[in-house]
Amino acid sequence: MIRINLLPHREEKRRARRQQFYALFGLVSVLAGLLVFLVYSIIGGYISAQDAKNEFLQKEIAVLDKQIDQIKRLKEQSQALMERKRVIESLQRDRAEAVRLLSELAKQMPEGVFIRSLKQEGQRLSLGGYAQSGARVSTLMRNIEASPWLEKPQLVEIKAVMLDKRRLNEFSMNASLKRAAPVAQGGKK
Repeated sequence: MIRINLLPHREEKRRARRQQFYALFGLVSVLAGLLVFLVYSIIGGYISAQDAKNEFLQKEIAVLDKQIDQIKRLKEQSQALMERKRVIESLQRDRAEAVRLLSELAKQMPEGVFIRSLKQEGQRLSLGGYAQSGARVSTLMRNIEASPWLEKPQLVEIKAVMLDKRRLNEFSMNASLKRAAPVAQGGKK
C-alpha cells in the first residue's frame, strides 16, 4: 500500500478557499460600501433638493406675507377713507339741520308758549320753557307730532310758577328730530 501524504494538498485547498473567501469578502465589502455610498449620495441629493425647494417656498411665503400686509394696510386705509366719506356726506346732508329745526319750531309754536332753553344731542331735542296754560303745552305736543321734521314728543315735567307776578306753567319736554334717510349707493361690492 502506497501512502500518499495529502496534507499539503489539503492545506493548499484550504489556503485557496481562504483566499477566495477573503477576496469575495473584500469584493462584497467594497460593493456594500459602494452601495451604501450610492444610497447615501442619492438620499443626500433628495435632501438638498428638498432643502432648496423649502428655501424657495420660504422666500415666496415671505414675499406673499409682505403683499398680504400691504393689502391689509390698503383695506384699512380704504375703510378709513370710506368712513371719512360717510362723515362728510352726513355733515353735508345735515348742515341745514339747525336752520330747519329752528324754522320748524317757530312754525309749530302755539301762541302763549315761550322757549327758554333748547338743547340737541344727536337726534334728541330737549325743550324747556313757559306756557300760559297746560292746554298750550298739549297743543305744542300735538303740533310736534304732526310736524314733518319733529316726532315723539314726551313731556318730562310741568309745574306752575310765578314769573313777573304772572302765573305760568314751566315745562320740560323731549322730542326727536326726523332725519332724511341716507341715499343708498348702488353697486356695492
